[in-house]
Amino acid sequence: MTNHAVVIAGGGPTGLMLASELALARVDVAIVERRATQQVEGSRAGGLHPRTLEVLDQRGLAERFVAEGKPGYAVAFGTGTLDIRDLPTRFNYTLALWQAHIERLLAARVAELAVPIYRGCDVTDAAQDATGVEVALSDGRTLRAAYLVGCDGGRSVVRKRAGIAFPGWDASATYLIAEGETAHEPAFGLRHGDKGVQGIGKLDDGKRVRAVLCEPEVRHGEPTLDDLRAALHAVYGTDYGVHSVTWLSRFSDAARQAAAYRAGRFLLAGDAAHVHSPVGGQGLNLGVQDAVNLGWKLAQVVHGTSPDALLDTYHAERHPVGARVLKTTMALTAMSRGDARSTALREMVSEMARLDAPRRRYASQMAGLDIHYDLGAGHPLLGRRMPDLALATDDGPRRVFELLHDARPVVLAFGAALDLAAWPRVRVVNAEYAGDWQLPAIGEVAPPTAVLIRPDGHVAWVGDGSDAGLADALATWVGAETSPAPTHRV
Repeated sequence: MTNHAVVIAGGGPTGLMLASELALARVDVAIVERRATQQVEGSRAGGLHPRTLEVLDQRGLAERFVAEGKPGYAVAFGTGTLDIRDLPTRFNYTLALWQAHIERLLAARVAELAVPIYRGCDVTDAAQDATGVEVALSDGRTLRAAYLVGCDGGRSVVRKRAGIAFPGWDASATYLIAEGETAHEPAFGLRHGDKGVQGIGKLDDGKRVRAVLCEPEVRHGEPTLDDLRAALHAVYGTDYGVHSVTWLSRFSDAARQAAAYRAGRFLLAGDAAHVHSPVGGQGLNLGVQDAVNLGWKLAQVVHGTSPDALLDTYHAERHPVGARVLKTTMALTAMSRGDARSTALREMVSEMARLDAPRRRYASQMAGLDIHYDLGAGHPLLGRRMPDLALATDDGPRRVFELLHDARPVVLAFGAALDLAAWPRVRVVNAEYAGDWQLPAIGEVAPPTAVLIRPDGHVAWVGDGSDAGLADALATWVGAETSPAPTHRV
């Protein structure tokens, strides 16, 4: 039996990001991944949203992705888009980049941090006791871990073994997504069907096409080439001589969310915790952001600097975010249908979204920039992502996100005198800044005298000229100083 502090079931984007976060904090973490290689079948998810780019930037990784993607200065909203060029972020765009490239770059990061990956096998069973979790693999091996995190998709074995319910809404429609070649040039573009939007587009190689098609009725199981041909005939009256299909998959608009993101030593993230329609491109981004919220908390618990109860804040903070995404995707799916009632609703909402205030509100939501964790009453900044201000520090010019590269908590003091000698893991930075404090969907807020920034970039305490409340915030989010400060630097 091999021991690790944390075992992650699933090596997709969520699992890779979580492993990177844990390894950065010097946690002994391993991934179990059923694929023998990191090769992704099909193009799958197609981009990164502004907040996801921000959390990558907080770790010094964003430029790797930006260098390979294509920016688009809008977010998808139903069958249209919302302009995001005026949102207060350095990443005022979505980045078009297929999941295969996203995973490759995240896998390279995990390799840099020397995270072991058990490839070509699945987690088939798991049981927890008072001191850890025993994890059975499909190849006969057994692992032992203090915690097991299920990043193993909508049919999560970890969720089932944890006994966590997965309530929600059944599918009202199923879709086929396919990549292949056609004997005759198809009708490219989008079409409104009775149950949603469907269409055909060219892939990057110029030869193959990618089709998303609504099926005439809800179906289950693995799709066949005959299913694809029948769906094409139903929409276009022809199958265009489709052949050489390299990827064919079925998905639905079912929306389900785990009743709990934690059950003792079991935790869930990504699709294991929530599934929904892909409309709006929320899934991959939501999972990566789950991982960034969970990673530093789990690391502090593993190292003994924070109590086990800190992990309960993962569910408290991320479950409402996931619930909102489920409702949003259900609403957008309903708006995308082609019947007269849905068309009337879509036209009314589209007209409203052209007004500046509604546009900024919904654009901030779709971009992931307006997330607000409930940390109690106080300054509007409390619980929100810290703006990436340009700072003048004792060490020269810095951006806020540069201070988070090693995932340590940071206290920024803007003229306030603060003594944090008792908290050596907290980086204290005396700084000045220029400009206004702008929050997405809120606007300008009063500048604080100091802030405590958690490793995930969210503000845990705001100073108003004194250090009132800072000690309590440090105890909650930083924990006891029982282990040495990490020495790893990015």
